[in-house]
Amino acid sequence: MLDILIRDATLVDGSGSPAARADIGVEDGRIAEVGRVTTAARRTVEAGGRLVTPGFVDIHTHYDGQASWDPFLAPTSLNGVTSIAMGNCGVGFAPARPDRHDWLIALLEGVEDIPGTALAEGLTWDWETFPDYLDALGRRRFAMDVAAHVPHAALRTYVMGERGADHQQHPSEGEVAEMARLTEQALAAGALGFSTSRTFVHRSRSGENIGTLEAGEAELLGIAQAMRRAGKGVFQLISDAYLTADDAFANRELDLITAIARISGRPMSFTVQQTDEAPDRFRHIFGRVAAMVESGLDVKAQVAPRPIGVIQGLEATLNPFLFCAEWRRIGRLPLAGQVAELKKPDVRAILLAQHAETRPEGFGSMIAHGFGRMFRVSDPVDYEPTADRSIAAEALRAGISPAEYMLDLLAEEDGHRLLYMPLINYARGSLDDVHSMLTAPNTLYGLSDGGAHCGTICDASFPTSTIAIWARGNKAGHAIPLESLVHGLTRRNAAHVGWMDRGLVAPGYRADLNIIDLDALAVPPPQLIHDLPAGGGRLVQKPRGIALTMLNGIATFENGEPTGELPGRLIRS
Repeated sequence: MLDILIRDATLVDGSGSPAARADIGVEDGRIAEVGRVTTAARRTVEAGGRLVTPGFVDIHTHYDGQASWDPFLAPTSLNGVTSIAMGNCGVGFAPARPDRHDWLIALLEGVEDIPGTALAEGLTWDWETFPDYLDALGRRRFAMDVAAHVPHAALRTYVMGERGADHQQHPSEGEVAEMARLTEQALAAGALGFSTSRTFVHRSRSGENIGTLEAGEAELLGIAQAMRRAGKGVFQLISDAYLTADDAFANRELDLITAIARISGRPMSFTVQQTDEAPDRFRHIFGRVAAMVESGLDVKAQVAPRPIGVIQGLEATLNPFLFCAEWRRIGRLPLAGQVAELKKPDVRAILLAQHAETRPEGFGSMIAHGFGRMFRVSDPVDYEPTADRSIAAEALRAGISPAEYMLDLLAEEDGHRLLYMPLINYARGSLDDVHSMLTAPNTLYGLSDGGAHCGTICDASFPTSTIAIWARGNKAGHAIPLESLVHGLTRRNAAHVGWMDRGLVAPGYRADLNIIDLDALAVPPPQLIHDLPAGGGRLVQKPRGIALTMLNGIATFENGEPTGELPGRLIRS
């Protein structure tokens, strides 16, 4: 007898094959039968023609701290995800000597916008080495299966001490050998792989560059050689190659990526996005990746299904007046006090004068002055907003300056008003280039950053958006076949990281499944909730249309609500 029978599904099985009407039988946490199933079952779920897919596989999250106190790991788990990879971009909490705990918290607070007070209260620190960390995860239960990379920044300071936090310091030959040894040890214990960061965007709470920013060839290739010796694990990284207009710099970074892939002999993926400064750099990178693949290397670009969208508001981390001295006073007040201050004429005059003089660099300039890229959040969220709906356009119609108009907006809804700013992947004001990224060869769907950017970005809903946007098509009519989208969210990602037991709905595979009402599928506006330790806040989106998520044959979420079941475990490589 089957444990569960899902009857009359529109099955998109993760392989990329065409959708088909089918029943799915589940027994002992595995898919037992697919097709016309007549075997009796203890529970029957009537799909009624709704979409059934494998559980989604998110290979780019940052729940490394949250996993030590939160079994549900929302909001990623709310979006049909059943397997995640943590420890991306070179940041995490192991290995960690006791005297580096505060430093690691400050690093993650800066790099990933995770409230330091929440980390300080919530982290259990029942580990020191990376194998210890895996053992600690192994003692816990989750709503998803979890795996973790060895994060370079933590490893570097574990071996080099204070020098490891300085991006201009380089390890000795002995220190490189020790990093390599510890990487092998971690891989043997079950680490998913190794990750590093080479972007100036990643800074600690106090503004210092991440220590791995300028890690040299000797350091990185020494670790790559350790991965070759281990014969397991994937290499993941972020580099500034995608955001530079400097061809020579981009090619040097890509040469280094090629060398790491060749020396390690392991699968590699790295971040590729689009910035306004280099809107076509992604095409150049894709060409280089194609050359790497043609030479026999297993290299892929991680791409996102929509803009990387910053949320602005009084409750969020960012707003256009953040860089003003007067805001440093206002921002310390309770929300109601902030709203009251924004209504005072003298305070408004000070803020407007200071704002006019602010000249932050890089992304800060867009956050402060990019009113043409700021939009009210709609329901469902419009991830391809047009210029005529921007705050700049609204202010023009109102006959006042965008900055003054923004002061009124921030005070709306008792200060709960949120605004959406597509900061990356939106250089030309549409999703056309994102369509090109998603449909390019040698790409993986990733970059959701679930667990990170708690008050700034809410992209853990990427899996839902991937289907909600692209199965229907963007505003220019570019669409992607549903079967291809599901394959990208499931089997392709699972195979890249070596999880060959999932990502397909076929006999013998894990019964990680979603039942989705495709017509109802939508991503509503994010909400800021204060459920982190020490009252820390985070942005959460609960999608509409995911009727059931099942992990290992056990229902974990029904209509967006947790069932309380926690069948998720640590995945050791």
